[in-house]
Amino acid sequence: MKTLLNLIWLVFSGFWLFLGYMVAGLLLCVTIIGIPFGIAAFRIGVYALWPFGRTTVERQGAGAPSCIGNVLWLLLGGWWLALGHVVTGLLLCVTIIGIPLGIANFKLIPVALLPLGREIVPTDRPFTSR
Repeated sequence: MKTLLNLIWLVFSGFWLFLGYMVAGLLLCVTIIGIPFGIAAFRIGVYALWPFGRTTVERQGAGAPSCIGNVLWLLLGGWWLALGHVVTGLLLCVTIIGIPLGIANFKLIPVALLPLGREIVPTDRPFTSR
């Protein structure tokens, strides 16, 4: 079922979200200061490409740099990304077929808000850490 939902997601929104996050990641990687944010955008993009069967967990020992980076991310663009996921999630939930896709969009909100210090793991083992 996860594969079917991922394929439907890929066709209707996942590919475009993936492309958007990849372009943003490339633009962020232009400067040395933006590289951690670019890497976070790449990570979100890959998660947005194939979200069913995966989840995000907080990485243990992420530390103060992740916290400071998350504050900057939140203020400069994270809340816009989260708002976009809320709006598209609500629009997708209007139809019965779109409800799982809307829920997948809602799953992207926490990682769009605060991506640093998180890792993406399969749902069958959500509490593993490196």
